[in-house]
Amino acid sequence: MPEAESVLVKDPLGWLTETFAQRLSEALELTTGEAPQVVWRLEDSTQPAEELLWREHKCSWGLQASFWVGASKLTVGEIGKHVLRAAGIETAEDVEIETSYLEVLGQAFSSLAQELGARLGVEVVLEESQWVSGPGEKAYLAVLELTLGAGPPQTLWLAAGLESLEAIQATREPDQAAQQVTEQSLDEVPAGALAESRRQSPSVDRICRKTLELLMEVEMPVSISFGRTQLPLRDLLKLNTGSIIELDRTVNEPVEVIVNNCVIARGEVVVVEGNYGVRIHEIISREDRLRTLR
Repeated sequence: MPEAESVLVKDPLGWLTETFAQRLSEALELTTGEAPQVVWRLEDSTQPAEELLWREHKCSWGLQASFWVGASKLTVGEIGKHVLRAAGIETAEDVEIETSYLEVLGQAFSSLAQELGARLGVEVVLEESQWVSGPGEKAYLAVLELTLGAGPPQTLWLAAGLESLEAIQATREPDQAAQQVTEQSLDEVPAGALAESRRQSPSVDRICRKTLELLMEVEMPVSISFGRTQLPLRDLLKLNTGSIIELDRTVNEPVEVIVNNCVIARGEVVVVEGNYGVRIHEIISREDRLRTLR
């Protein structure tokens, strides 16, 4: 990495990594009820030495940018199994473990897109994610280490392209100017008073409120499931206008409310001003929600 470019990307890559680490920790806490310990560092090497499974997440805000997360197969498995164990699922197939891992990454990047939008002052759209062979040529790396419960740390690699980092570099966080003024006057404050003011500082509460406000703006697709069934291919080919497909749910059973492929509630179908609606009867627990991912 050229020295000039290294200086250019240091601050925005650090901000990006710290923000992603926080959002990843929050996503794991939401799905498992336990916040992992996360430490991170910027990485000077151009590529990690070990073979990794790379997931590319594309965002756009006028500029189309890519961010990549790499992990060993062991780390993917440990994170996925940690999520499933929190739901009481001790034994799972590889596809279920991978799905749980990707679900956590997706939640973290959805929150990261909101943070990027707030910093850039534009709407950032999270477009798609896919498995790739590795990050782009002009990608800069950071390393995150997650400690899940009593297990050993699991390593993730975060990579970002130069163009997206330059876009972040060109912005300033809303409270940066105020922070600089505060730092300039620190020498005028007695040490004891400074320690007390830091102890009473509402910055943590303010950050939590800001994060919650950002999450409240995330739009989620909501669908209703009346039931499911399986049909042989020959029966599907016989379907025509007027055919009836019998589902696995009786008329008296509640329908399922599904968000992001996860059942979150059950209720009854109602009609509201000529439109179908659902009256919620039951909210699904976190453990049951995770089981529906299977």
